[in-house]
Amino acid sequence: MAKEEKKQEAEGQEVGIVEHYYGKLGVAVIELSGTLKVGDKIKVKGATTNFEQKVESMQIEHDKVKEAESGQSIGLKVKDHVRQHDKVYRV
Repeated sequence: MAKEEKKQEAEGQEVGIVEHYYGKLGVAVIELSGTLKVGDKIKVKGATTNFEQKVESMQIEHDKVKEAESGQSIGLKVKDHVRQHDKVYRV
């Protein structure tokens, strides 16, 4: 197994990348590269970011949704500060 595959396995399945963070709201805009559902557990990892949380709710264009697919951008309330280009994994 290649080193990259082992790292991917340890982190979980990559489902997106942070495009923007609204600090006052604690909301991240995430460009999805995979499917994400309310109730999924995610990990956000970057140069200085590393935490896990459950997806409590998410929005697309201010409308609540239960599931989003690859190619969509979602708004997600996060429990900690995230940065642009942080990766989001489903664990």
